[in-house]
Amino acid sequence: QVLLVESGGGSVQAGGSLRLSCAASGYPYSRYCMGWIRQAPGKEREGVAAISSGFGTTYYADSVKGRFTISQDNAKNTLYLQMNSLKPEDTAMYYCAAAPLPGGSCGSLLPNSRFNYWGQGTQVTVSS
Repeated sequence: QVLLVESGGGSVQAGGSLRLSCAASGYPYSRYCMGWIRQAPGKEREGVAAISSGFGTTYYADSVKGRFTISQDNAKNTLYLQMNSLKPEDTAMYYCAAAPLPGGSCGSLLPNSRFNYWGQGTQVTVSS
């Protein structure tokens, strides 16, 4: 069974930084796409970032480009999301997610958050 466990969420002031981590197990990591998805009350689910575990190619939503960085440590089976210059609108529950490699690219999974496996989330709150 695929297991994804997020950590690193918390409360931070606008302009601050956080790094989220996701420990993954139970699947062939190098053959999967990994991603970060967020959802806030009253808002649609948003695919924030994705990465090809085998090649390291990254993809980002326009709302976070230049501020967030997705990365991976395959030796540790760990996914990261470095979040800088945080804004109040970044406040959301953040989920780590995984999916088999699609026919296209890992970025194609972001628009509708088309991931098969999900963690339980970690809360990020950004205050003014």
